[in-house]
Amino acid sequence: MTITRTFDLLSNLKASFPPKDDILAHKVDGRWIKHSIDDYIEHSHNVAYGLLALGYKAGTKIITLCNNRPEWNFVDMGSNLAHMIHVPVYSTLSKQDFLHIFDHSDAEIIVVGTQKLYEKIAPIIAEIDRDFKVILMDDSEEMFSISKLEALGREHKEQFEPVVERNKAEISPDDCCSIVYTSGTTGLPKGVMLSHRNLVFNSHGHAVRQVWNWNHKMLSFLPLCHVYERTMNYEFQELAISIYYAESLSTVARDLADCKADGFCSVPRVLEIMYGKLEAAGKRLKGIKRFIYKRAWKFANNFDFYNKNRIYLARRKLHDKLVYSKWREALGGKEMIIVSGGSSIQAKIVRAFNAANLHIYEGYGMTETSPVIAVNSPADGINVIGTVGKALGGTELAFAEDGEILTRGPHVMLGYYKDPEATAEIIDEDGWLHTGDVGYLVDGQYLKITDRKKEIFKLSIGKYVAPQVIETRLKESPYIDNCIVVGDNQKFASAIIIPSLSKTKEYADKRKIEYGSDEELIAKEEIVKLIHSEVNKVNKSLAAHEAIKRERLVIDEWTPQNDMVSQTLKLKRRNVHKKYANLINEIFRTE
Repeated sequence: MTITRTFDLLSNLKASFPPKDDILAHKVDGRWIKHSIDDYIEHSHNVAYGLLALGYKAGTKIITLCNNRPEWNFVDMGSNLAHMIHVPVYSTLSKQDFLHIFDHSDAEIIVVGTQKLYEKIAPIIAEIDRDFKVILMDDSEEMFSISKLEALGREHKEQFEPVVERNKAEISPDDCCSIVYTSGTTGLPKGVMLSHRNLVFNSHGHAVRQVWNWNHKMLSFLPLCHVYERTMNYEFQELAISIYYAESLSTVARDLADCKADGFCSVPRVLEIMYGKLEAAGKRLKGIKRFIYKRAWKFANNFDFYNKNRIYLARRKLHDKLVYSKWREALGGKEMIIVSGGSSIQAKIVRAFNAANLHIYEGYGMTETSPVIAVNSPADGINVIGTVGKALGGTELAFAEDGEILTRGPHVMLGYYKDPEATAEIIDEDGWLHTGDVGYLVDGQYLKITDRKKEIFKLSIGKYVAPQVIETRLKESPYIDNCIVVGDNQKFASAIIIPSLSKTKEYADKRKIEYGSDEELIAKEEIVKLIHSEVNKVNKSLAAHEAIKRERLVIDEWTPQNDMVSQTLKLKRRNVHKKYANLINEIFRTE
């Protein structure tokens, strides 16, 4: 059937696929709780009837705050069946952002995952001069819960079933069905209004590039409130791929193995951590095992996806038997499809995973484009490393004179909620959305992102520096955990670097370098020289004006909790600059 509204996914599951007992599953106390297609449909409709029975009208805004779990989907579909608007929100935001979204969204209902999370946000809710209906996803004797909402819906099914059926017939694909607040790297989050058409056009656009089907299952752990994971979940539902929700981010590897998943969606940081663990595993080996692992590791890091030479393929097969198959066994034993988005990923990570049949396909998009603009395609066997693949079908691409990527099509948002001025700034009169990213087409087909337009800075000598590209290259060093390139209006570029403590400690221990604290370690002359040599390796591949002339080392963590990065782990440059203002001044202070 043709899917034009989000809830059409439910009808399609029922009409197009055999019965399935695990279309959605999540782990509770170490045990998978599964929901069939019929369960999913029934829960979603009961939520819709319950919302209508409470007296809420079409257009009501409903906030959800929770970890990934099937109930999120019940509310998502139920609210849309009731012609209401779903406003999914991160549960880890700052108080300022919570206050802004609770107030700005005009929400009347807040659905909260757990009692503990409710206790965290209850004082914030109390500061808003508006009454909210709070619904708990967990069962509760004291609070109104989803199970009680569904019971109310079942009680009033006869009354409200005709309303929901009328909604199915009358709701337009162009009606707003969700407001997603951008995690943003500057300022307060903006509410992106997305229509049914936006979301299902986009999810269908990458579904046709998928090779897995209803026989497969995917693990989900990126927040569903982010439109990237959300439309990937819609893709899986369109294809009847089972979705298993991880217990937590710390249990991903265990949950992958436990449910024997065929893949997952990720961001580069998660894959960097997994890559680091694979590298460390080889260094713990001794003798011939270490030698074999080292050879396989080197081959993987330089793996050529398109090399079909028989000798080359035989080497890969041998490495797979001895090493790569063990990687897969630790993750459940399956060949996987892994989609990476949110920011650029290091080429060596893509190569290493692909060598082991853990196929990483990089994509690109933004909340305002629902979100995918382009992605490498498993169905076409296309994986052009260093690019984000071809634009989705029906998605127009163009480039401004300065290289900024423009896009137009059914994936472009309706606009920013209550902010027509900001909408007009990003979408021009001809319907082109200006992404703020700079890039070009490789071979006239494959989109390559070079940097964020707003992040590119100008040196005092008149030359431009694209920091993100340099940062990605610096983080390829095993000794560099994170970094930021600075130098706006200065004579040269420099960097603040967070060293990898595990690697630098390993380096120090081998050379019998004595130190007390972590701070003392990174201040050691030998460690400073080590990091400097790693920076110089990158400098050799850069233009003279891009080269990092000075670097400073810090012991720190940049997380969403301390507001150094966004919820999708993108650097909040303004905040990082503010935190290290004195250090940056010291770097550029002239004698």
